[in-house]
Amino acid sequence: FLLLQERLRHLLVLLTLLHGSKSFYVPGVAPINFHRNDPVEIKAVKLTSSRTQLPYEYYSLPFCQPTKITYKAENLGEVLRGDRIVNTPFQVSMNVEKKCEVLCNLPNTPVTLTVGQSKLMAERIREDYYVHLIADNLPVATRLEFYSNREEEEKKKEKDVQFEHGYRLGFMDGNKFYLHNHLSFILYYHREDVEENQEPTYRVVRFEVIPQSIKLEDLKADEKSMCTLPEATGSAPQEIDPSKENQLLFTYSVRWEESDIKWASRWDTYLTMSDVQIHWFSIINSVVVVFFLSGILSMIIIRTLRKDIANYNKEDDIEDTMEESGWKLVHGDVFRPPQYPMILSSLLGSGIQLFCMILIVIFVAMLGMLSPSSRGALMTTACFLFMFMGVFGGFFAGRLYRTLKGHRWKKGAFCTATLYPGVVFGICFVLNCFIWGKHSSGAVGATVIPQSARVALLCLWFGISLPLVYLGYYFGFRKQPYDNPVRTNQIPRQIPEQRWYMNKFVGILMAGILPFGAMFIELFFIFSAIWENQFYYLFGFLFLVFIILVVSCSQISIVMVYFQLCAEDYRWWWRTFLVSGGSAFYVLIYAIFYFVNKLDIVEFIPSLLYFGYTALMVLSFWLLTGTIGFYAAYMFVRKIYAAVKID
Repeated sequence: FLLLQERLRHLLVLLTLLHGSKSFYVPGVAPINFHRNDPVEIKAVKLTSSRTQLPYEYYSLPFCQPTKITYKAENLGEVLRGDRIVNTPFQVSMNVEKKCEVLCNLPNTPVTLTVGQSKLMAERIREDYYVHLIADNLPVATRLEFYSNREEEEKKKEKDVQFEHGYRLGFMDGNKFYLHNHLSFILYYHREDVEENQEPTYRVVRFEVIPQSIKLEDLKADEKSMCTLPEATGSAPQEIDPSKENQLLFTYSVRWEESDIKWASRWDTYLTMSDVQIHWFSIINSVVVVFFLSGILSMIIIRTLRKDIANYNKEDDIEDTMEESGWKLVHGDVFRPPQYPMILSSLLGSGIQLFCMILIVIFVAMLGMLSPSSRGALMTTACFLFMFMGVFGGFFAGRLYRTLKGHRWKKGAFCTATLYPGVVFGICFVLNCFIWGKHSSGAVGATVIPQSARVALLCLWFGISLPLVYLGYYFGFRKQPYDNPVRTNQIPRQIPEQRWYMNKFVGILMAGILPFGAMFIELFFIFSAIWENQFYYLFGFLFLVFIILVVSCSQISIVMVYFQLCAEDYRWWWRTFLVSGGSAFYVLIYAIFYFVNKLDIVEFIPSLLYFGYTALMVLSFWLLTGTIGFYAAYMFVRKIYAAVKID
């Protein structure tokens, strides 16, 4: 699937080149060609840990520094992710091997870590931090080899290979801390086809590292900064004692290997998943179950409605019909405006904004435009799209507000532009203060460079989103309101006492099961990507799941509103919005389950971050599914009341 995406990108590039116009590249596609001895820059991205969820800058720890530290200009998505891409002192040249070289300080002069630095290093090792480096935009990976549960004979033949993103900073043995101070880089290159008399060109296609911990005494360094690695069996690891100063050498070696992997397929290694079959099985299972249930629901609803409409439209049985109970009896109240119409229309406007943004992002990502090689592109695109979709959110909110007999359109537009984004901004600001307190690079404005990120976000909100919402709201409010097929009575009808199963919370529990069941496998992969620093790239699956989610939310919402109207309860506006978002409640339950069973978080601030960001996800998901359900139910209600004759 990914190979197909890469091929599609190359086809675009090829077509553009053939037309003789300026070169056009899909983001992250332009390959870099190297000649022998050309420098291959190794850059550092950040330090991450799934135990603390706090990313740190590379030089927050006392690693060797180059003479001049240069940070890469970053996009908004990279800043929000906590990436701080910076140069390192590693000297790597294309197809030039190095046995062992000292990284910094004068030859034979070890690096001395102060007590404070040693404590910090030991703490990061205890917190299970990983170091992330990149070479030619390829992240470093640690190879893990293990035997799978195959037959004994097969076990001897081959091992399963998986790759871990980054490399471990160090390890613990008992109460002692050991630092990986020697890095063995293995870079794979693909030799490109060139004409006979031309110098061969190479492209980097894989970047692996084998981290080792080697004691200072065992690393024999000479005056030329060269060193000798000890035999694997006879060396002792480099201990970091947090209670005193520590002396050590940072060293590295470089090995180049030729590879058959083409440049277009170089990300496959990082994105290989051992459970694609499980993924396919779960998707097919969800599709079958959802469409089967949808079919049954549709048949039942259509048959029942036809029967109802036929009965209600019989001329001669008007008196009998009036004595019956059913949804026709509430025709004079079904379109009565609810309480707080401004807040309802504002929330639905934000839901429309989210729906448009998510649909476009998933679709564009499915076409391969937002691959993991374009670092931070997904988040940047999502932020910008949400802001620009304000015009649609404002339009739908304004039109609905007018339909619900609202008059203060300016206040309504302001409410739409600030209610949901204000809640998101408030939660993020509080969480950001805690991250800031920990001096993490994940804080917006934590260092000098991303200070502009906060200003950029506020400018996007007040400079783009707010005016666009006002513009959309103005046109939506001026447009003809939705045409309701029946008139509303002046005096509201008395609502009979409702059965226990018509309770809102019971409705939320019942309505949330089907949409959540359709998507919970995908939720596991999304959570792994967010909380365990995995790459998520299966946007084709995600697009299919999103379609299933829309269908199932609409179906359930229609069924729930039908039951409610049959029970002669016409207060369906708010209830439909709340009940349709019922799957968000299950997402919250799943997030708690994931936290307890999958993550190893014990400290207060990481837990607060997890539940803070989970609250944002659940709120956004509730708005999204609630909006889908609301509009499906509203269309349904207008259709059925237009189909019966009302005296």
